Amino acid sequence: MNPLTNRILAVTLFFCLSPLAFQAQTGSDAKELLPGQEAVYTGIYLMNLYDLNINEHSFYADFYIWFKWKGERNPMNIEFVNAVEKWGFTQNDFHEEALELPDGFYYNGMRIEGRFYHPFSLYNFPLDRHQLTIHIENVDYPQDSLIYLPDSSAAFIREDFRMPGWNIKGGTLEAQSSMYKTNFGETGKTAAAFSNFTFKLKIARPLSYFLLKLMLPLLIVIIASLGALFIHPSQLDARISLPIGGLLSAVFLQQSYSSALPDVGYMVLMDKIYLVSFGLIVSIMLRAILVGNKIALQKKKDVDILNLKKADRRMVWWGISLFLALVLGLLLTHGLIRGKM
Repeated sequence: MNPLTNRILAVTLFFCLSPLAFQAQTGSDAKELLPGQEAVYTGIYLMNLYDLNINEHSFYADFYIWFKWKGERNPMNIEFVNAVEKWGFTQNDFHEEALELPDGFYYNGMRIEGRFYHPFSLYNFPLDRHQLTIHIENVDYPQDSLIYLPDSSAAFIREDFRMPGWNIKGGTLEAQSSMYKTNFGETGKTAAAFSNFTFKLKIARPLSYFLLKLMLPLLIVIIASLGALFIHPSQLDARISLPIGGLLSAVFLQQSYSSALPDVGYMVLMDKIYLVSFGLIVSIMLRAILVGNKIALQKKKDVDILNLKKADRRMVWWGISLFLALVLGLLLTHGLIRGKM
C-alpha cells in the first residue's frame, strides 16, 4: 500500500478503536445546538506549509481534514473560502462512502493540498506575527442545519514540522459564522449564515533576524558616523565624509529589506527606526559643518578647541542614548515589548 493509504488507515483505526477518547475531546467543546441543527466534529492535521509568499499574500498548505457526525446530512461537500488557484487544488477522500463507527458516528475525511490567501499585516515588521488561516464552509447546508465544531481545542501539527525563517507558535481550531447578506439573485431566498470552520497557525519572525540582520548593521553605521565627532574639529573634510558615507549606507540598507516587502501604504516598524537613524546622522553632519564654519570664521581669534571637543563627546553619548530610547519607544508604541500585536 502507498503511504497515503497507510496514513488514512491509521487515522481511521484511531477513531474506531478509541471512541471514548474522541467523545471526551468533543465533550469539552460541546455547545447547545438549535432544533434541527446537526453538529459535525472536525479536526485538522497539518503536514506541510510552504512557499509563504508575502508579496502575493498567499501560502501552500498540505493537510488532512476529517469529519465525524450523526445524521443524514453529509458534511463532505465543502468550500475552502480563502483558496486561490483552485485549478491546482488536490483533494483525495479517505473513503468513497462514510464509515459508520461503533459509537454511532459517521466518519470520513480528505487530504488537501493547495494555495490559500492570507492578507499579511506588516505594521510590526521585522517583529511581525501572523495567524495563517484556512476557512471551510459547507456548500449545501446553512448554519441552522449544520454546524462544524472542533473535536479538540488545538490543531494537530506534524511533530517535525518546520518553516525556515519563522518560529511556530502553535495552531488552533475555531467555529465561526459567516453571514452572506444577499440571496445571490435567487428569487424567494433570503440572506443566510453558514458555519465557518477555521484553522489558525500562529507564526512569528525570530528575534535574531531583527537584532543580527537588521539592527546590528544599522548600529555599526551609526557608530561609524558618530566617529566623526572624535576627529579634530579643524579637519572638516574628514569629519563630514563619515556621516555622508553613513547616510548612503543607511539608505542602501533600507532598500535591501524594502525590496523584499510588498508595496504597502503605511510605514512598517523598521522604516520608523531608519527615520530616527537618518535624523541622527544628519544631526552629526550639521554639527560637523557648524563647528568647521565656526573655526574658519574665527581664525584670527582664539577658539576654545577643548570645549568644542568636550561638546562633541557629549553629543556622541547623547546621540547613542537618544537613538536607543527612541527605538525602545517605537517598540512600546507597536505593543511588542508588552507582547501585543
